[in-house]
Amino acid sequence: MSDTEATPDDVRHVAELARVDLDEDEVDEFADQFADILDYFDALDEVPTVEREADLVNVMRPDEVREGLTQDEALANADETEDGYFKGPNVS
Repeated sequence: MSDTEATPDDVRHVAELARVDLDEDEVDEFADQFADILDYFDALDEVPTVEREADLVNVMRPDEVREGLTQDEALANADETEDGYFKGPNVS
């Protein structure tokens, strides 16, 4: 069990933000689980700090300029286009 308190109201608030409907049994269960998760975050305070950053090396290849598709080629397999662009579903 956790020392950090996560109240049922906290769980209801998070569930509302996530648009998730929870019954009272689930609220109580998630309150315990949230508290345990918060304890894991508290444990991060015990991680020692590093004096300096490690020597980082970029392992990615350099960019290469090469010929791409024309606009017509790119749109050739699109279900719908509009004014030379891909047309997707409306997002509400």
